[in-house]
Amino acid sequence: MTERHQIRQAIRHTRRQLTQAEQTSAAHQLVQQVANTQHLAQAKAVALYLANDGELDPLPLINWYWAQGCQVCLPVLHPFCPGHLLFLRFQPDTPMQVNILGILEPKLDIRLIVPKPQLDIIYTPLVAFDAQGNRLGMGGGFYDRTLSHTANLGPQPVGLAHDCQQVTALPIASWDVPLPELLTPTQHFRWR
Repeated sequence: MTERHQIRQAIRHTRRQLTQAEQTSAAHQLVQQVANTQHLAQAKAVALYLANDGELDPLPLINWYWAQGCQVCLPVLHPFCPGHLLFLRFQPDTPMQVNILGILEPKLDIRLIVPKPQLDIIYTPLVAFDAQGNRLGMGGGFYDRTLSHTANLGPQPVGLAHDCQQVTALPIASWDVPLPELLTPTQHFRWR
């Protein structure tokens, strides 16, 4: 666990050092990556996230998907099932709140919940990834729990990361869910 903690600290520091210009450029390059990838560009319903702690900012991608007529959802901490996520429809006028982790999320409204099977893609944030598709998150396990039930049945998980978040190899835990696909501003990885 110490090695995972050290990797988290180092990569989080590295991505927070990116300038605003680098962040903006990366976010727009991400849109081009998606637009040029047929199965991602043709999605009808996707889950994204709002950037936090230097994460690759998907806001331009959210706007691009809206322009394509795609339904966009954001994760919300599940109120009755700790450690799990719900996905709510997100629009420019969606009421927002800061959750207990200090992350902006839609205000819970059960009328806006989109069941996971109705999503085509769940774009996942992460701290680090390796060339085998292993993903290291922030440590809460929210996405691992969410993705553990989607294998072969639900939406396609796709990781989003800055290029600087790639490491040679990650120490794997039994609960880690590897990704089948990941995008950086300059690379498109596909595994399994």
